[in-house]
Amino acid sequence: MKITEQIKQPILAEMELFEQKFHDSMTSKVALLNRITYFIVNRKGKQMRPMFVFLTAKMVSGGEVNERTYRGAAVIELIHTATLVHDDVVDDSNRRRGFFSVNALWKNKIAVLVGDYLLSKGLLLSIDNGDFDLLKIISVAVREMSEGELLQIEKARRLDITEDVYYEIIRQKTATLIAACCSLGACSVNPDNNEVVEKMRKFGELIGMAFQIKDDLFDYTDDAIGKPTGIDIKEQKMTLPLIYVLNHCTPKEKKWVINSIKNHNKDKKRVKEVIAFVKNNNGLSYAEEKMVQFQQEALLLIQDFPDSPYRQALTLMVNYVIERKK
Repeated sequence: MKITEQIKQPILAEMELFEQKFHDSMTSKVALLNRITYFIVNRKGKQMRPMFVFLTAKMVSGGEVNERTYRGAAVIELIHTATLVHDDVVDDSNRRRGFFSVNALWKNKIAVLVGDYLLSKGLLLSIDNGDFDLLKIISVAVREMSEGELLQIEKARRLDITEDVYYEIIRQKTATLIAACCSLGACSVNPDNNEVVEKMRKFGELIGMAFQIKDDLFDYTDDAIGKPTGIDIKEQKMTLPLIYVLNHCTPKEKKWVINSIKNHNKDKKRVKEVIAFVKNNNGLSYAEEKMVQFQQEALLLIQDFPDSPYRQALTLMVNYVIERKK
């Protein structure tokens, strides 16, 4: 059994019902919108976010979920989908999860409007049902994700990101949504226990940090055809292995690396040389060390909960995040 299927086992019934509810939450009177949302629903990814919501809810409540949990998971997925649709416009990307992206099929104008529509559907789902505590968790996540993206753009121009700024960027950009999934799951079944809700938020944040560092490492490891991709270098993105090496090499080497990224990022041979330089100067091993540190901190936070299939699945999920192959 694939690891994602194993993780899903304790919440199979919930995930099936969720898919139906999620599909219903997207419907519109506008035929074009329905065509596009149908297309989006059918190319779903690993659905890690709703899985975090349900597993967290069941772990902290001894196996309970309620309508708030389903709504919370749907809102998270609506907002996550909205950000992906907008991301593809921002990045001018034509592919998403192996399919054409919305902007590739229906152009940017429609993609932006669809993203806005999904965002408003998500917010209204919470408001119409009076889930204001859940809405607050989600709204904070949306604000932080936007800030993180902008902070990255601002800093990327100068290519002088410190490790602390990098952590702040990935905390906002990636970790904040997984943190929202976990705190939302806990809050949906246990709204008055602020301590547990905060603990689960921190748990999600730590997993999100490890998840992003793993993504950074993919840029330096071999892809399906056995060659490092170097996409982040081509896009002038500052990743942890690169930041570490820039902070621990000679001024002359630093100048060469920055010049390579700024002016020669389309030159395949030069990108390969930068990848080799990062590897040879312990950039990857340092990033892996940090990733494992975040993973271990996350696992410590759920040790106090009673042993259950939900806690075991969350532990599997945390390990999967750093061991996955794509």
